[in-house]
Amino acid sequence: MRSAFRLRFLLLSVTVLVLLALSPQAAATPIQVYGTWHCGNDACTWGTVRNMTDFDSANHWIVDRGDGVPSVNLVVLSFVNPLKLLNQANDAQTVNGVPVGMNQQVISYFTSHNIRVMLSIGGITFVDDWDTALSTNPTQLGLNAAAVAKNLGVGVEIDYEQNTSPNLTALQAFIDAYRSQLPYDATGANPAARLTIDVAAGDRFLIDLDRKATTDWLNTTNPVLDYANAMVPNKQPTNASSAEANWDEHVVGKSNFAPPIPPLAPAKFTGSLYITNGHNAIPECTNFSSSLESSTGSFVQTVAPAGAGVSSGMLGYMFWASECPSTRNLCTTPPNTCQGGVGTGARIYNIPLPIPALRQQ
Repeated sequence: MRSAFRLRFLLLSVTVLVLLALSPQAAATPIQVYGTWHCGNDACTWGTVRNMTDFDSANHWIVDRGDGVPSVNLVVLSFVNPLKLLNQANDAQTVNGVPVGMNQQVISYFTSHNIRVMLSIGGITFVDDWDTALSTNPTQLGLNAAAVAKNLGVGVEIDYEQNTSPNLTALQAFIDAYRSQLPYDATGANPAARLTIDVAAGDRFLIDLDRKATTDWLNTTNPVLDYANAMVPNKQPTNASSAEANWDEHVVGKSNFAPPIPPLAPAKFTGSLYITNGHNAIPECTNFSSSLESSTGSFVQTVAPAGAGVSSGMLGYMFWASECPSTRNLCTTPPNTCQGGVGTGARIYNIPLPIPALRQQ
């Protein structure tokens, strides 16, 4: 009796193993974008011209994860004031509307290591200035942004965090003006043609902006913007499921909203995580094996389309934020660099350098 039972158990175990081996597994799509927002040493002001020796000392982990290879393939310098950009302001901290610290020396520091550079326009500090600039002359703002992008050889990120009544008509005019100078380029060959937008962590904040972007600017049939960044949530996610739930809202959309937010192709957005949060180092910066970029990696690389796009997997990760984003946060400078978190992740995920042509579907 025991022998017969053991034989049946063995046959059942073998059958289960065979079925598991034959069952379809979601193939991991390689991550294409693995970047960091960069706030300089003055809480995102970039109001001084940096000494490049000191800049390298503070940021060398970004261009060298320990084996001579960069920790990221994208750096987004944050932030440009949209109203100053419209007016092409010149003052102690600004030249022709751009912070003096966002200069060719800083940009070349990264691009010489095959790291793409973009400038972020806006941020939560400049919501009112976005509103004023858009109501004044959105077309000229778009033309000015395109001129800066061409001159510096960088892309542009739209960070317009107006939650209650965004001026979407004017933002459309801004985008149209930018694209009149720098048409959408699926090859990614021209860095200045890269135009992206930030949306909320999930679909429940910046709702009108998210709906407009998903419907009109990020669709895979006639894309206008290259991709979106799902921003970090208001509070640090404590586990993978909370981060993934936010990102999945973009993939699935919100059919119960009136009007609804349609699904977004996974290939059209990145997910974002903190690397600075308070005065203590966090795993996302220092310890990849305990980090959210590790525990969410399977989701990011395999999440299936749910009504938009055809390929599985999000575009990648963005990290908030390098150097000193706030006086309340630990800076990512020695001895608190993110080489062990972000840098190790770049090696584990075999991040491409430079950024290749992005998936379009």
